[in-house]
Amino acid sequence: MSILRPGDEKFHYSDGSHKWIPPDPDYEQEVWDEQVRQHKHGHLKNERPKVRIHRLV
Repeated sequence: MSILRPGDEKFHYSDGSHKWIPPDPDYEQEVWDEQVRQHKHGHLKNERPKVRIHRLV
């Protein structure tokens, strides 16, 4: 599960999914896409692995 920080709510709907359409119709879509991409990358950096892999030696 990701950690939501203050300010992250502008990138999420109430169900936790990401907003791919800018909230302001005058906002450039390309700029918004890059901001969402960076925001999602931040989730990945803070995420713990969901599965622990054990190697048999």
